Amino acid sequence: MKQRALPIAALGLTAALALSACAPGEAGGGTDAEGQTLDVWIMQGTNPSSEEFFDAVSEAFTEETGAELNVEFVQWADAHDRFVTSIAGGTTPDVAETGTTWTAEFADAGALAPIDEYVDGEDLRGDLVEGLVESGTYDGELYGMPWYAGVRSLVYRADVFEELGLDAPESWDDIVAAGEAIKAAKPEMIAFAVPGDAEFPVYPWVWGAGGEVAEQDGDEWVSGLDSPEAQEGIGFYTGLATEHGFSSAGATTWKETEVLDNFAQGDVAMALMGSWTPAAVIEKNPDMEGKFAATPIPGKDGGIAPSVLGGSHLSVFNTAENTDLAWEFVKLMTTGEFAEQWGEQSGYFPGQASLLEDTMSSDDPLVAPFATQLVEGGASVPVTPKYGAVQAKKTTNTAIQAILSGQKTVEQATADAAAEMDSIMNGD
Repeated sequence: MKQRALPIAALGLTAALALSACAPGEAGGGTDAEGQTLDVWIMQGTNPSSEEFFDAVSEAFTEETGAELNVEFVQWADAHDRFVTSIAGGTTPDVAETGTTWTAEFADAGALAPIDEYVDGEDLRGDLVEGLVESGTYDGELYGMPWYAGVRSLVYRADVFEELGLDAPESWDDIVAAGEAIKAAKPEMIAFAVPGDAEFPVYPWVWGAGGEVAEQDGDEWVSGLDSPEAQEGIGFYTGLATEHGFSSAGATTWKETEVLDNFAQGDVAMALMGSWTPAAVIEKNPDMEGKFAATPIPGKDGGIAPSVLGGSHLSVFNTAENTDLAWEFVKLMTTGEFAEQWGEQSGYFPGQASLLEDTMSSDDPLVAPFATQLVEGGASVPVTPKYGAVQAKKTTNTAIQAILSGQKTVEQATADAAAEMDSIMNGD
């Protein structure tokens, strides 16, 4: 079973976006919840205008349903442990923002209520970003409503490329050719940053070579990191540093935040970076405005290599006393004007494909390429409750660092990583 997203272009791009309240499967119904309060947890920091935004949401929610909205902001760093504690104690909120790699875990714990009837009753499913649907689905049921998404693409110094007469890379060979030209003309720059302590920038190279991170075989999960295709992709990626010398020794321990910082300082010519990072680059260094652009990550011989969708769902917890009311809030947040506003304010994309149509036609070199990557090359990590433990163990990061530091070959590192991933995902 493949664990990558299908292109949204293959899906319908229209949906009923009415904001009227309804019961499961009854589009156009009504909810009268005067005197009730809905408790919601939202992660803090994604949107710098969150409090002002939710003031407007609260007003609209009360006008629509009669109920009050109680929003609590939770730090990302503390959120997972807090969720686990609240699930164990039966003190979960009615609705919460759940990261895409958490939703299956919480569903497996029996903490979430399925929302298929609501989504299908309003004919929304065909308009949802498929990668977010995939990561929000567990055991055949949808537990996470797509809210917002970000995706990594290839970000590059457009001014340097123009100076050297280079085009945006469309294949792996193009990346190498551009890197060699930059290395020769500007040896002080990191031609292509390869951060060792970053998981998600690894997988586009696995997928771009035709490999898989992991696949489900019956009740078992099998890592694909040690397949010939994955080894080729990881070998190419790490080889940008070890063979071509495009990266730096210091980058062996970098996280993605260090990539952003060094790109903002003007020290990096190419790197995989998120759709949410351009604003941060310009904030850190206003002189960078207009000097960089993005392009979808190329596959080995062309096309678009899939890239992990980051972002969040809104999930209804099974402790909610009024699931109709909980859904009304979820719908208000994830469809229509509030979904668009959240995306504009946070730098992420909405979870509805139809809301991305205008974005994809933008001529902004830092907007349309990310939207194209999201629509045509958005992907999910393996949708298993155990994948969070793989991330916590830093299985992939450890393998990449071992290769970059010369401690292991690509074959040794990926074989060890695959064995560890199998053990964790299958509960050994």
